[in-house]
Amino acid sequence: MTTTNTSSRAQSRSRTRTRDFARWLLDPRNRPSVAEIYETIATNALSETGLYLNLGFWRDGVASVDDASRALVHLLGESAELKSGDRVLDVGYGFGDQDAEWLRAFDPAEIVGLNITASQVETARTRMEEQGLAHRIDLRQGSATDMPVADSSFDKVLALECAFHFDTRDAFFREASRVLKPGGRLATADILPASPARDPLRRAVQCATWRMTARTWNIPAANAVRPAAYARQLKAAGFTNVRVTSIRERVYAPLHRHLARRSELFPDLPVPARLAARAALTVPPELAYSGLDYIIATADKAVEY
Repeated sequence: MTTTNTSSRAQSRSRTRTRDFARWLLDPRNRPSVAEIYETIATNALSETGLYLNLGFWRDGVASVDDASRALVHLLGESAELKSGDRVLDVGYGFGDQDAEWLRAFDPAEIVGLNITASQVETARTRMEEQGLAHRIDLRQGSATDMPVADSSFDKVLALECAFHFDTRDAFFREASRVLKPGGRLATADILPASPARDPLRRAVQCATWRMTARTWNIPAANAVRPAAYARQLKAAGFTNVRVTSIRERVYAPLHRHLARRSELFPDLPVPARLAARAALTVPPELAYSGLDYIIATADKAVEY
């Protein structure tokens, strides 16, 4: 009887999971919240050994999703100029892999994380405890646009592939400025619309791919800004020394090519997600991602004299 009940519960969870993926990916009328999207994804990360959720920085020599994801983590840490003694705020920390990597690579004094997805918070906390890092990585549930932390309390604020979700990114910039110490640095890895092509047909494809991405990942319309406007928003929030650099050529196409060669990375996905992923990989990357830019941005909180 116990075995039967356990099997029935497992089948019910599987059906629910399949339904949730189908509604998210295939029903244009359905608009799940960001937290609901990541509750649906759960631990179905593309990484093979960790639980990284980022698209990766595919520098020369990178041969796996995990290596590319770590490379992006390191790139953002280097861009932020993380160093020993820093007090760091990480918004949208996923399952905590990036925080563990920053701690090992840059030795900040403490990392505080904010994340709105309850299951990720619970899993990430458990993983940090298992790695013996919980005394220096404090992972909390909270919003990046209404941070439950004190003014001028951090040296660095990091947002790794999450700020495009925030409602709005502009509100996040203002909050980041509030919680940073004067001279502190904000660093983001972020997804933006691509610069419009001159050719009308290509522009139409760009618009279509951006609209599909924005709908699937619940990107607010206010966040559909290009690099120049992104920089202006940072300056308006009180930042100086603003730099916005596109790395799209080291993100989308190499990830696409890698996944096309490694379709076995999808076996645990429910059928709707597995079919959607494999269908997407039949589209050439120059079309599939034509509407997307990917940037690394850094900005320093102004120092008042």
